[in-house]
Amino acid sequence: MGGLALGSAFDSKSGQIIMAALLLMIVSFYIGTLFGNNAPLYVSQLDSHSPSSFPNNVSSNGTAKFSNKVALTYRKTPLVIPETGVDVCPLTFNEYIPCHDVSYVATLAPSLDFSKKEELERHCPPLEKRLFCLAPPPKDYKIPIKWPLSRDYVWRSNVNHTHLAEVKGGQNWVHEKDQLWWFPGGGTHFKHGASEYIERLGHMITNETGDLRSAGVVQVLDVGCGVASFSAYLLPLDIRTMSFAPKDGHENQIQFALERGIGAMIAAMSTKQLPYPSESFEMIHCSRCRIDFHENDGILLNELNRLLRFNGYFVYSAPPAYKTDKDYPVIWDKLMNLTTAMCWRLIARKVQTAIWIKENNESCLLHNAEQKLIKICDPADDSKPSWNIQLKNCVQMRNSKTDPHKLPPSHERQSVFSNNLNMIGISQNEFTSDTLFWQEQIAHYWRLMNVKETEIRNVMDMNAYCGGFAVALNSFPVWVMNVVPASMKNTLSGIYDRGLIGTFHDWCEPFSSYPRTYDLLHANYLFSHYKTKGEGCLLEDIMLEMDRLIRPLGFVIIRDEEDITSRIQEVAPKFLWDVESELLENKEKNMETVLICRKKFWAIV
Repeated sequence: MGGLALGSAFDSKSGQIIMAALLLMIVSFYIGTLFGNNAPLYVSQLDSHSPSSFPNNVSSNGTAKFSNKVALTYRKTPLVIPETGVDVCPLTFNEYIPCHDVSYVATLAPSLDFSKKEELERHCPPLEKRLFCLAPPPKDYKIPIKWPLSRDYVWRSNVNHTHLAEVKGGQNWVHEKDQLWWFPGGGTHFKHGASEYIERLGHMITNETGDLRSAGVVQVLDVGCGVASFSAYLLPLDIRTMSFAPKDGHENQIQFALERGIGAMIAAMSTKQLPYPSESFEMIHCSRCRIDFHENDGILLNELNRLLRFNGYFVYSAPPAYKTDKDYPVIWDKLMNLTTAMCWRLIARKVQTAIWIKENNESCLLHNAEQKLIKICDPADDSKPSWNIQLKNCVQMRNSKTDPHKLPPSHERQSVFSNNLNMIGISQNEFTSDTLFWQEQIAHYWRLMNVKETEIRNVMDMNAYCGGFAVALNSFPVWVMNVVPASMKNTLSGIYDRGLIGTFHDWCEPFSSYPRTYDLLHANYLFSHYKTKGEGCLLEDIMLEMDRLIRPLGFVIIRDEEDITSRIQEVAPKFLWDVESELLENKEKNMETVLICRKKFWAIV
């Protein structure tokens, strides 16, 4: 979304555009135009002994103080929010990711299989060990640079980690430029730029006759994505990418990606299925992704096979594809045996890259199953959301109940009513009504937020249903993470069939992302779904996670039952949110409450 106009300006060989953009950024920062206010509006002083009522307390420099206390506070049962507001975590917790907390994972070490990198998976602490305090911004945090400049530059203080620049600078992942991080567009296997690499992949797949778009690639899964430059440079081709990487030694790579305005999330290939539906991607990409696909009887290759659409491609740019020393030839032979057993066909191998195609060859799969080279998966397993599901060492065959027709090109795909939706009881009329409804609502939302289109880049629809909200944003310069709660109808396959991206999730748990990574969260009847789910799923728990995910001055739009919206209005100020209540028509043409919440820009000083 919003990527089509990017290519010509940024892919220019001339350095003049980049230098002019950099000059504009620096000047605009100091005059406060392009990036808005870069000073926090509200501060908490650690030496304050008598908190006063918010927001009338004003410091000597004219900046308002907030009354919330700075304290390391854990979730208690029953949950009680102090009169002074939700406590603020100490500054050292500015990058707190509850389900990827290294200190908590260390306590689980004796029970984890490190050979399978199980420590990189989600490990959510029990409720009493979760923090219940607001994640503060780091020192000198600035409102992020706006898209499309953010593709190439972000504020250094917002992601103040030098490790990637030190170890990957020679591969042009990221370089330090005074107050900024600069992303030249390189990667481990494309240090001369992602554009040239992407063009080469298109030539390899089409036998020099076309590009990835003409090869039918619309949605890509980038495994071990680094800072997501591969995804960024696919946008001019109107190719949407779900990028993921673990929280590992390449510190903060996903945080860099999201700060740039590129869709990404924390995830790892280890012992569980990835949280994406089967047959969702035309291409899966691994550029030195550091995953041992040849191990454990190829169980991780089987997971890629589950996710890859028929006639889709697996692009593998890694040493076994081209090196002949050490044990790389042995690994390559294992990969060839495993992929051949899955009936994949190697179509290209050159310039450090190998590419396979997953053909729709049922007779081959049945033959190899008879020869006991593979096991065929139970088709019933595929109907469940892939959330907290253990990996299966079997090969998936096309489900005879799914739509056998090829999906249309990307520009037509958003109107596709998927048979996957029909199978779970959603009618064509419901689908169309949902699409039209959100197209109308988007205009109202932007009017009520009173911001320019360019103010919003990273968007999450926390209860995405059929993806109509994301489709309505198609002409905006945004990307949308469509989240389908794992306890709701499995509509995510239908969302992917529309050319969109998203993930399964359970909002009783924190999301796999860094703090301050979204500009807009949309929650349509999300809270009411969880109101009977018990402790850990309370309204306040979900609001705390929203606050962690949303950027300072970011928006949260909530529609829900009247008792829920009333409660949110009551407690929102304690989370340091401004909230306005509006009335808009719902799908039944009745007026309902819509909350437009905005997170204050505050800091610890």
